[in-house]
Amino acid sequence: MNKMPNSLQLLSGNHAVSWAARLCKPDVAPLYPITPQTPILEKITEFHAAGAMKTELLTPESEHSAMSACISASLTGARVFTATSSQGLLLMHELLHYAVGARTAIVMFNVNRTPASPWGFWPDQLDSLAQRDTGWIQLYSETPQESLDTVIQSFVLSEKLNLPCMINHDAFYVSHSVEPVDVPDQGLVDGFLPPFAPEHMLDTNVGSSFGAPIDQATWNRSRKEMAAANDLVCDEITKIGREWGALTGRSYEPLEKYRCDDAEVVVVTMGSMCGTAREAIDDLRNQGIQAGLLKVRLFRPLPKQALQDALRGIPCAIVLDRNYSPGTGGILHQELKSVMYGQENAPKIHGLLAGVGGLNVSAENIRDWVKKYQKAKVEPESQWVE
Repeated sequence: MNKMPNSLQLLSGNHAVSWAARLCKPDVAPLYPITPQTPILEKITEFHAAGAMKTELLTPESEHSAMSACISASLTGARVFTATSSQGLLLMHELLHYAVGARTAIVMFNVNRTPASPWGFWPDQLDSLAQRDTGWIQLYSETPQESLDTVIQSFVLSEKLNLPCMINHDAFYVSHSVEPVDVPDQGLVDGFLPPFAPEHMLDTNVGSSFGAPIDQATWNRSRKEMAAANDLVCDEITKIGREWGALTGRSYEPLEKYRCDDAEVVVVTMGSMCGTAREAIDDLRNQGIQAGLLKVRLFRPLPKQALQDALRGIPCAIVLDRNYSPGTGGILHQELKSVMYGQENAPKIHGLLAGVGGLNVSAENIRDWVKKYQKAKVEPESQWVE
């Protein structure tokens, strides 16, 4: 297949997201500024003012109102994009449940940042992971290029399954870091992302309504239908990611493995830490240690079978969590322990609280942790590391 001409630009992670939004041509984009997401809004505003983005740009008084506008617009059949971070996402929490129950196809980008208190503006994934039971699809991006590509793919995914999707990248490590980004041609995206045409939507010509109180059985059925849609997410992400790869040369999966085929120890993590982990893995290999990396892109719904298949037969897994759930520890660590419990040939699983609050995690740190924990006994709780 002949690839469409693209444009290589130096972009921050946030501006890469803005370009993705522009290419997807949302009908409505309700946005409220918050550090470190604000550059996404600023660049979209520039596009809009220049006439390069025809979306209905709304700037309401809060993130709660922004999500309210997203839900209303999506229910009328509009393609909707928004973005937020940290306290803004937490303010939306009430409506995140509503957006899923209403089976909207909203695509939202969240810049992972420490929630208050105390005040901080540093990379930490607790803001989005705290929303894990709302029912939103959650994807985690490592680079500006992946953030751009994932936004475009997420519109296809959300509009096919009628589930809202939240894409996340780390504050500053990705949001403000500038890298070469391959910006696809508009014609390529137009061919990849069909017009949004939901089967059900609010229409005065039809006379239908939405949001009336229901009985217990109907609410129960709505959750079963949501669960059935969630069961399709992993396969759909694989399919969409491969179709995108055929057009651009950049394929995506729910999980990505690096040097895992003969690995004796595998590092498992999400987001920008994956790039540092690859460097550490290469160094460990040069030292004769058979290490690998398992990058988790899809966190909700959790790709249980794919995780079990990826880790089966590997002696040791070391989970690096840039988050801390009080009383539980690292969230990815706990999820992985649950998935692997009772599985044959499951690895020892060590959980390390690494980079919580935005602390830098170096390749040297990861090399040292692999050497320390590869032969250690299984620890029942997540371990704090510096």
